Amino acid sequence: MTRLVTGTQKHKLGVVADTQTLQGGGFVEHLVFESALGHTALARRNKGVLALTFGHVSERDALNMLVQSLEADHVEPLPNASARTHSVSTGTDPLVDRLREFALGQPDNFSDVFVDLSELTPFQRRVSEACRAIPWGGTRTYSELAQAVGRSGAARAVGSVMSHNRVPLIIPCHRVVAASGGLGGFSAPQGTAMKQRLLTMEQQAEQIC
Repeated sequence: MTRLVTGTQKHKLGVVADTQTLQGGGFVEHLVFESALGHTALARRNKGVLALTFGHVSERDALNMLVQSLEADHVEPLPNASARTHSVSTGTDPLVDRLREFALGQPDNFSDVFVDLSELTPFQRRVSEACRAIPWGGTRTYSELAQAVGRSGAARAVGSVMSHNRVPLIIPCHRVVAASGGLGGFSAPQGTAMKQRLLTMEQQAEQIC
C-alpha cells in the first residue's frame, strides 16, 4: 500500500552535492539533504553507495560524520565538502527522494540499490547482505543473523559488523535486536531512541498496509 504525502509534508530544502574525479577513474559524490529523520548525508562512488548518515541537526554535522565514517574504514577520501558544495534542484536524485519518503513512513527495502562493500571482509559482506534481507517491519536477533550466514555462535561478531555499518537504512541494522528482547546498540545520533523510532514507524506502517 502506498501512503499519500501531502504538499505540506514535502521537504523543501534543496539537495547539496559535490563530486570529485578519482585517480583510479570514476568519481566520489556526496549529497546532503533534510528529511523527517533530520539532516542526512550520502556518499557514492561510481553509483555505488559508500556511506549514509542521518539524524543530524545540521548539514555540517551530517557531512562531518560522513567523512569520518569513510576515513575510519580507509575508504577513498572525500573532498572538502564545505568548500565545494553546490545546490541541486529537489527531485533530481531518485534515491534521495526515496530516502525522504522512507523517513515519512513509506515502506522501502532499497533492495535494488547498489551498495559498495568492496572494503569489507567476506564475513562482513555476508552479514551486511543478510541484514538487507530483513523485511520492512521485521526484526532478527544478532544470533539469528549469525545463523543466517553459517556462523552460529558468532552473535558478538555480527554485532560488531552492525555497529560499524556505514550505510544504515539501506543496510537496515536498526532491525537487528538483542535476543533478550532489548534493542541492542545503535550508532546513529539519538542512539537507541532513534532505533526504536524507526522500528515503531515500520511496524505502524505495516499495520496500516
